[in-house]
Amino acid sequence: MECKMKKMIIGYITGMFTAVWLGYYNLFAFSENRLSGGIISVIVYLLIYIHLAKLYKAFEVDIYQIGEIIFSQMLAIGIANGFAYIECCLIARGYISIFPGILTTVFQLLGVTVWAVAAKRDFIQSVTASRTLVVYGRNDVKEFCEKLAKKYSYLFEIGECVSSGIEKTALYQKIDQYETVILYEVEYGTRTETMEYCIQNTKKIYITPRIADIVIQGFCSSTLVDTPLMRYGYKYDQPRTYHWKRALDITVSAALFCLFAVPMLLTAIAIKIEDGGPVFFRQKRCTKGGRVFEILKFRSMIVDAEKNGAVIPCIDHDPRITRVGKIIRRYRIDEMPQVFNVLKGEMSIVGPRPERVEHVREYTKEFPEFSYRLRVNGGLTGYAQIFGKYNTGAADKLKLDLMYIENQSLLLDLKLIMMTLKIMFIPESTEGFQKEKSRKIGRWDDSELQKTGKKIV
Repeated sequence: MECKMKKMIIGYITGMFTAVWLGYYNLFAFSENRLSGGIISVIVYLLIYIHLAKLYKAFEVDIYQIGEIIFSQMLAIGIANGFAYIECCLIARGYISIFPGILTTVFQLLGVTVWAVAAKRDFIQSVTASRTLVVYGRNDVKEFCEKLAKKYSYLFEIGECVSSGIEKTALYQKIDQYETVILYEVEYGTRTETMEYCIQNTKKIYITPRIADIVIQGFCSSTLVDTPLMRYGYKYDQPRTYHWKRALDITVSAALFCLFAVPMLLTAIAIKIEDGGPVFFRQKRCTKGGRVFEILKFRSMIVDAEKNGAVIPCIDHDPRITRVGKIIRRYRIDEMPQVFNVLKGEMSIVGPRPERVEHVREYTKEFPEFSYRLRVNGGLTGYAQIFGKYNTGAADKLKLDLMYIENQSLLLDLKLIMMTLKIMFIPESTEGFQKEKSRKIGRWDDSELQKTGKKIV
């Protein structure tokens, strides 16, 4: 059913484009070889649309909510249609009316809306939640289970949570009663034995990776004599990778500045008018090698929101956020001045989000591997920003960022930049910390805050 629904929407979107292209735009684009030119244009459009839809997870009705599916389709269609329109104008060497294209896009989006609702309804009606056992090694499993039940109750029916420390026979008896097993932060020895038992008994199994599981992605296969070996690649330290990445950073940040120069100017004026305070907010953050630099943001909170250097992370519905701040935080406009940090070489466009100095110190105490994030420059966007949220825990942020570091490439950077277009408009990824977490972070001692330019780890 899912495959059929996917083919249906691809056929509808491509069919609508084919009608407007062959019926209107193709007449201007190709004076000769009109039929072959039109066919090639449709094929190129189809490839671009499918690639973008897969990138934005626009076909995954099993995982995402209807609104996000529609938004993902809207991005894929909008970019594909925009590319086709620019292609037509360039080939015709002149302006061609955009209105037929806009009208087609409207009908495409209406069709997508109907399709998303129908596809989600059919999927939920056809699927039965799998009876699930969660085996945990860490005591914070409650929050994980709550998230799972909130978002994916139609996929997982959590029957029980048991500690991995219980007697082995008792654990296996529990597993026998369920269809699906999730191993949440289970220690290596127990995890391996439990995985083997689940596989032998054909259970659906999910695991949360450990740090070493992710770091091993940075190894490449090798063979010496007749012995298979794996060699660590240090992808993030290769000169060619650095030069290409730096060229991408300069190009994208310069383009962003030109594109958003007017919105940035209007934002600065709005901040100044609201309370007369400073336009920019500077804060010490850590980047490659533990260097400390001052990250630049538009000020979204009241003046002196953190008095005397006190660490008070933002919480949900934080009263310190100004009226202008609510808007610019929602759409990430407050982060735009960081293009200057990128141009200066203090940050990259893509990389682990640079953390506050005191946060790095405390996270590293709890998770020594957290310093691994400092192998590369901090980024304006990254794995944790796209696949996590503002209040995602330190351990999960570390894993997400290491997935990027160990698989870093120019193609991956371009992919993450494109995916950032989507998450910019998803409020969930900007949620603040809950008050309990905020209070814990606020108690951290920042009396040893290092001066800009010094290393802290």
